[in-house]
Amino acid sequence: MSTPFPFTAVVGQDDLRLALLLNAVSPAVGGVLVRGEKGTAKSTAVRALSALMPEVDVVAGCRFSCAPAAPDPACPDGPHEVGAGVQRPARMVELPVGASEDRLVGALDIERALAEGVKAFEPGLLADAHRGILYVDEVNLLHDHLVDLLLDAAAMGASYVEREGVSVRHAARFLLVGTMNPEEGELRPQLLDRFGLTVEVAASREPDQRVEVVRRRLAYDDDPDGFAARWADEETSVRARIVAARKLLPSVVLGDGPLRQIAATCAAFEVDGMRADIVMARTATTLAAWAGRTEVLAEDVRQAALLALPHRRRRNPFDAPGLDEDKLDETLEEFGGGDGSNGSEGSDDSGDSGDEDPDPDGPDGGGGQPPQEGPDSGTDDGSSESSGEVPAQGEPSESGQAPSPGAGEQAPVRAAEPFRTKVLSVPGLGEGAAGRRSRARTEHGRTTGARRPQGALTKLHLAATVQAAAPHQRARGRSGPGLVVRRDDLRQATREGREGNLVLFVVDASGSMAARQRMSAVKGAVLSLLLDAYQRRDKVGLVTFRGSTGEVALPPTSSVDAAAVRLESLPTGGRTPLAAGLLRAHDVLRVERLRDPARRALMVVVTDGRATGGPEPVSLAGRAARLFAADGVASVVVDCESGPVRLGLAGQLAGELGGTAVTLDELRADSIAGLVRDVQGNSRRAA
Repeated sequence: MSTPFPFTAVVGQDDLRLALLLNAVSPAVGGVLVRGEKGTAKSTAVRALSALMPEVDVVAGCRFSCAPAAPDPACPDGPHEVGAGVQRPARMVELPVGASEDRLVGALDIERALAEGVKAFEPGLLADAHRGILYVDEVNLLHDHLVDLLLDAAAMGASYVEREGVSVRHAARFLLVGTMNPEEGELRPQLLDRFGLTVEVAASREPDQRVEVVRRRLAYDDDPDGFAARWADEETSVRARIVAARKLLPSVVLGDGPLRQIAATCAAFEVDGMRADIVMARTATTLAAWAGRTEVLAEDVRQAALLALPHRRRRNPFDAPGLDEDKLDETLEEFGGGDGSNGSEGSDDSGDSGDEDPDPDGPDGGGGQPPQEGPDSGTDDGSSESSGEVPAQGEPSESGQAPSPGAGEQAPVRAAEPFRTKVLSVPGLGEGAAGRRSRARTEHGRTTGARRPQGALTKLHLAATVQAAAPHQRARGRSGPGLVVRRDDLRQATREGREGNLVLFVVDASGSMAARQRMSAVKGAVLSLLLDAYQRRDKVGLVTFRGSTGEVALPPTSSVDAAAVRLESLPTGGRTPLAAGLLRAHDVLRVERLRDPARRALMVVVTDGRATGGPEPVSLAGRAARLFAADGVASVVVDCESGPVRLGLAGQLAGELGGTAVTLDELRADSIAGLVRDVQGNSRRAA
């Protein structure tokens, strides 16, 4: 096995290292979610942590790493007698994004279970990670049902496998670490809440620090063993400190004063539920133990809040994680009551605690505060145009060219309040990635039939298996009560669930849509559909058209947040090149079909249906629309036409697309107007 990069050699990233070390001391903190841009040492730091973990005592031959001093009474390899064991390094187990449920929780030998009646259980990754580290890179890309299983096991400290009446349970206590790049999509808020701590990481903008990063990485690549040897003393020191903190942790006292500060902080930031309070309490006590103290100070509470609350502050999916540190300090001061530790010290101690460093020379560098904003946050694409705002116009450009700012282009307007939308789905039965939008054949869902397994058997259809084996029992010489089952008799259950789709938004940003109140409503509708796409685990893309061209504002991505940002800064003005927008969307779908043929697309065109600019714009738009109908692309047109006189152009466009047209009012879930769920219903009736 290759030599890992030394943990203590990681440059900067103080909060990341501190969060990992706190969980190494006390896995009860609940794990770490590391969020950040690519190339910021997320994976390097996590893999380096495994070398610092103290060795564990295990029962010899136990596949579930039972502790010899207190073996698990329900261990599938047990029962074990209390006694001496063997020592081995703590494991770091990586969960691949494409792993199956059986690989995660383990699998039963169905053939032996049916033929011999024995529980032949093959442990999964949860068993391998017991008393070690379970690392999930790109956790935001992991299927939801696997994330649920993973977090349930981490919360309960055990894994349960229930298959066709056979039940297996084993201990599964591990340090859970997930890393993700927010650009590739977010975790659901309820899953974010299940991670104890979160850390935002970003590359340093200091040239000296970046130079040191490159220098150390090159030295490691040239001679991994020699580089690790130079950091051996620091690694040994940190390993010893982890052991000492583990021993001290049970003696740490969380007094009424710090506990009141924790409760007041969680209430002030309006976090949901009580998990945040519990995680903060555990983190604060672990911080005290890491600093070598037996009492919790106000500085521990503050650091615990910075690590445990930012990801719990998201009130909706498009909110960026973060914490108002001024508000945090005010809350801690208000509820400190002159108590800087456990309720027994005077105000002098609390006054100095903010400047005290638990261990200036330690690898955590005294903690620090997670960065609250990305490197390009705080910029406002529309701010430079606000002073030159142009009144709304219908078709300001005579040349047909995309207008430049201040020449017929409208400054971006804010979206109206989002609302719950009707369900739009793709007709038929797909086989795409798991999600919540359209019907699909999936590994999870209701059983609809059986088939012969292709490859490894994962979901046994018991009745179909028995039915296939029953006619052959006499020929196979069956003499006892057991059923003689062969491989050819096994049947895989076919199940129907829901898949995620590619929802491609094609938004009209022309002058005819530029009236401020109207565009605000349009953006609100698109934002509502984006929220729906987020909840249904879709990929999204954004194509806009105005002036003379259509452009890809956002290529298809899992980051619905990015689409919301692009939508917010979308300017309007110019002519309506409907055909150009549709043709650009057709190119996007063609490329995505090659990249991911299993993921079906749903195109949502947001327009009033007008087509201007260029020769024969209406005829050209009709021909472009019929391309989608020929390809069988599911589509819906959101009709944004307003006013007492309506031309019905959006409905005509929907007919050309072979889709359905809905008004902004009909798009609302609480609307009394009906909405066809299968958006190609019109095309089927026409056929």
